[in-house]
Amino acid sequence: MNIQIQHLYELAQRPERRIVGLMSGTSMDGLDVALCHIKGFGPQTDVSLTHFETVPYTDDLKAEIRKVFAKKEIDFQHLCLLNAWIGQLHGQMVTDCLRHWNLTASDVDLVASHGQTVFHAPKSQHKLAQFPNATLQIGDGDHVAVTTGIITLSDFRQKHIAKGGEGAPLAVYGDYFIFSKKDENRLMLNMGGIANFTYLPGNLDANEVFTTDTGPGNTLIDAFTRQLFNKPYDADGRIAASGSVNQDLVQLLKKDSFFKASFPKTTGPEVFNPDYVEQALQRSQTGNHLTPEDLIATLTRFSAETIAEAIQTVIKPGESYVVYRSGGGMHNPVLTGAIQELLPDCRFANTDDLGISGDAKEAILFAVLANEAVAGGFTSFGNRQGVPTVSMGKVSFPN
Repeated sequence: MNIQIQHLYELAQRPERRIVGLMSGTSMDGLDVALCHIKGFGPQTDVSLTHFETVPYTDDLKAEIRKVFAKKEIDFQHLCLLNAWIGQLHGQMVTDCLRHWNLTASDVDLVASHGQTVFHAPKSQHKLAQFPNATLQIGDGDHVAVTTGIITLSDFRQKHIAKGGEGAPLAVYGDYFIFSKKDENRLMLNMGGIANFTYLPGNLDANEVFTTDTGPGNTLIDAFTRQLFNKPYDADGRIAASGSVNQDLVQLLKKDSFFKASFPKTTGPEVFNPDYVEQALQRSQTGNHLTPEDLIATLTRFSAETIAEAIQTVIKPGESYVVYRSGGGMHNPVLTGAIQELLPDCRFANTDDLGISGDAKEAILFAVLANEAVAGGFTSFGNRQGVPTVSMGKVSFPN
């Protein structure tokens, strides 16, 4: 047997694995690096976060990614070069984090690398009958493995698509194993660039579990905060708090067919981008009357309403629900306050209250996916469209 396959086989037999989960979302603020100790697998998964760091992307790196990000027409040589370069950069970021934590590659069993999404194209979005759902993440796993010297699992989303899903959100698989609790209906709300939630019923029935995107989280707020205020994001919602919401514009922004589609569904900045907002401004004829602060307040309300309305569709009368927040949006009190106002019958908390950092949650979830790919058993999520029962991740050896 190949010595590397032998090593992977031995890792799968261990009761515990040390896995570095990596996540960089559509906000492109940096690479989340989470070192997890994971015991067991499936519903018996037990995760502890031992180290976490967000390595910021430089302005130059963001600029290079934006040359291909969510664009139909690009320089394909640049995309090709980015795929290898980002893999190397992510690998180096992992190596640097390990050094900061006084660890070496030998202290880690696996790296779970999400990569950097550059285009997401579900069939409902591209509407080309002969083509399937599709998505593309760059940052090649072989480059991560060679740079770190650690077995790497990557490209998780392709198997989800191959089995009938849209490649996102993948949170359902990790959320069910980590966060399900008997007799408590939970909604795990992640507010990154795009917002999504996972529904975890208190009866623990995996056939009822699902996850879906709701629409924009921070992506439009961040884009216009950069454009109008030359800031990366609206820190603490201060800009939104200083403006007034234009409800006519909110209603126009909610006209996209995405919001009427059934769950589960996915979307991205390919749809919800500055051009989308500019078109709504023209239709509403409010562009000349809104201050920059008003626009940020309105976009924040747009995210809050679409999140709350999506959650309302799964809430059953007479039952109680707890919404656990994570992602960058959890730090925006204007956004979170509006969601709570719109969902008065729900109780709210953060995943930190469950022992999982809300900032690290997505990176941790990919570590769990890698653990399932290597050591997991079989957990059926039923035969529902968009929630395939599937193991995800491609293996890259360092040698």
